[in-house]
Amino acid sequence: MSLVPLTLAGASLAIWAVLVFARGGFWRARERLDDRVHPRVPWPAVVAVVPARDEAGVIGRTIASVVDQDYPGPLTVVLVDDHSTDGTAELARLAAERRGRGERLRIVVSRPLPGGWTGKLWALSEGLDLAAREAPNAPFVWFTDADIEHDPDTLRSLVAKVSAEDRDLVSVMARLSCEGPWERLLVPPFVFFFAMLYPFAWVNDRRRRTAAAAGGCVLLRREALARAGGLAAIRGEIIDDCALARAIKARGREGGGSLWLGLTGRVRSVRPYTGLSGIWGMVARSAYTQLRHSPVLLGLTIVGMILVYLVPPGLVLSAPWHENLPAAALGALAWVLMTVAFMPMIRFYGLAPWRALLLPGAAVLYCAMTIDSAAAHGRGRGGAWKGRTQGGSIGSDATF
Repeated sequence: MSLVPLTLAGASLAIWAVLVFARGGFWRARERLDDRVHPRVPWPAVVAVVPARDEAGVIGRTIASVVDQDYPGPLTVVLVDDHSTDGTAELARLAAERRGRGERLRIVVSRPLPGGWTGKLWALSEGLDLAAREAPNAPFVWFTDADIEHDPDTLRSLVAKVSAEDRDLVSVMARLSCEGPWERLLVPPFVFFFAMLYPFAWVNDRRRRTAAAAGGCVLLRREALARAGGLAAIRGEIIDDCALARAIKARGREGGGSLWLGLTGRVRSVRPYTGLSGIWGMVARSAYTQLRHSPVLLGLTIVGMILVYLVPPGLVLSAPWHENLPAAALGALAWVLMTVAFMPMIRFYGLAPWRALLLPGAAVLYCAMTIDSAAAHGRGRGGAWKGRTQGGSIGSDATF
């Protein structure tokens, strides 16, 4: 009897045991934005900055949800039109006026993108410049993407969280669109892999260096951003949200200044992914950047994905051929751990439990996307987004 299947099965099972029992409970998905909002009087002023580039299809819906927040304190919303060609800014203005909230909205057209900056960070910087003039005394800034829709109490919940726990930055991962068959297959694993790379409990622990954020919805203290060197300090980052989180956590206040990252159903992405190609493009845009453009890390990632996700079901399904029952048994245990770990994310997205068994298939596709991301970088097309190709700088950490 060959020892190779048994060795592979044992290694895979050991890895899953470590992931499940010693990786910050990342798979439990317990970090949620509290539904209870504790009133605070007075509520501090907040400036929301929304970068938008050719978002005509969604901007009316999303900007309405931002200007219509039931936040008790002063709220100024700055929409940065990043050289849109589809009337994004006008649609945003009309949406705010229809909600009777036109006075909350300011619109600025960003100046041409300078060298060394990625498009989103430059747009956010332009928004902050206007915010400094319109609301110079607002202690908080709220970054939210143009494809993110919020429940009316989102901002109140974010401010209550950052204030009650003395955080410098609070971020929630938007609930992504999960309607079509490819979305149901690939979106829950996307969030699962993110949490595995950056266990939310470790991000939220002041004693740990682990730092991450979800760029679609970030509330942070202005003074913390200034301490971190402002957006200029991370201007070349493609994976800007985690770069911002690293900078904030590294320069936090003594005895405070921490991060909080979690899940919520009150913040939703309204951008549908058009089949496999839409998700593929989203992942391939930055997957190789998270590997620091390293062929060695790419190779190790592929080998690791095969060992962790494909070996367990492979040994189980091929048992009639290899006839190594101990290897098949260990593979089955690893597959059970994998499925159990994935189940909370399946439940979060309201999907049928049997879909947890499809995680290995999703892992194969994510491997292919990562390889394609590396190939695009080799062709000089890395980081392509809405007509721009952005190489980006490589930090010590990254994410999907």
